[in-house]
Amino acid sequence: MLSRTADNLYWLSRYAERADFVARILDAAHRLAALPSSYGGRASNEWASALESTGDADEFKKHYDAVNEHTVCDFLAFSRHNPSSIRSCIETARENARSIRTALTTEMWDAINGAWLELRSYEGRELSRDEFSQFLDWVKQVSLAFDGSAYRTMLRNDGYWFTRLGMAIERADNTARILDVKYQILLPASERVGGTLDYFQWTTILREVSAFNAYHWVYRESIKPVLVADLLIFNRQMPRSLTNCVGMLVEHLDLIADSYGRRGESQRLASNLRSYLHNADIDRIFASGLHEFIEAFIGENNKLGAAISDQYLI
Repeated sequence: MLSRTADNLYWLSRYAERADFVARILDAAHRLAALPSSYGGRASNEWASALESTGDADEFKKHYDAVNEHTVCDFLAFSRHNPSSIRSCIETARENARSIRTALTTEMWDAINGAWLELRSYEGRELSRDEFSQFLDWVKQVSLAFDGSAYRTMLRNDGYWFTRLGMAIERADNTARILDVKYQILLPASERVGGTLDYFQWTTILREVSAFNAYHWVYRESIKPVLVADLLIFNRQMPRSLTNCVGMLVEHLDLIADSYGRRGESQRLASNLRSYLHNADIDRIFASGLHEFIEAFIGENNKLGAAISDQYLI
C-alpha cells in the first residue's frame, strides 16, 4: 500500500473518532451544567474542564474572552479556528476520504460524505439546547456508522489495519484525557471527594464513554473512583479502556509487520506500552498519583503515534 493511502486511512479514522469524543465531552458538560446549585452546579467548572479535556484551551483563548456555555460550544462544535472542532474533524475526515475514494467501501464513503453534507445544514444556525443535544447525538451516530461500516465491509488487509491503528491511538488518548481532567480539574476545591457532586461527575464520565452499565456488570457496587479508573485503564473487555486500545495497537501493528516482512520502532513501542500497563496496579497508581500515570501514558501514546507516522505514513 502507498504510504499516502495508509496516511489518509489512518487520519480519516482518527478524525472520525475525535468528532465522537468532542461530542461526548460537550454532552457531559451539558449534563453537569444542568445540576442544581445544591449539587454544586454553580460552583463547578464543567466548561473549563471540557476545554481541558480536548487539549484546546490555549487556542480557545486566542479567539474568546470568556469561558461559558455559548463560547465553548461554539469553539468545540463549529469553529473553523479549532482544528479539532466537530465541524473541522468531519470536514478533514471527508477530505481524507475523498482523496482515497477507491480505497474505501461504498458504505464508508456514504457515512462520511453524508455526514459532511448534513453538517452544512447546521452552519449559521442558532441552536436551542434541545437542538444542540440532538446535534451531539447525530455526531455520535455518524462515528458509529463510519466505524461499523469499516468493521463490516473492509477486507482484512493493511487498509483495514491502518484504520484500526488510527481509531485505537485516538481512542486511547481520549480515554486518558477524560480520566485526567476529572481527577485534576472538574471537582471544585470546596467539594469533598466522595460527595454528591463527585459521585454524579464520575457517573457522567461513565455515561460519556458508554460504560455505565458495564461498570455495574463488572463491579456490582456503587460508583467508586478507583473502580472507574480500573475499568477505564485495565479492563480488557471494555472497548475504550487503555489496555484494550493498546492491545489493538499491538495486534494490528504485528499484522502489518508480518505482512510487510519487517518490524520496527512502532512495534517495539507498542509492546513496551502494553508491558507498562500490564505491570501497573490501580492501588499503586492512586497512591503515587493518577495524574502522573495518565500524563506518562499520553506521552508514550504520542510517541507511538509519531513512530507509526515515521515508519509507515511518510
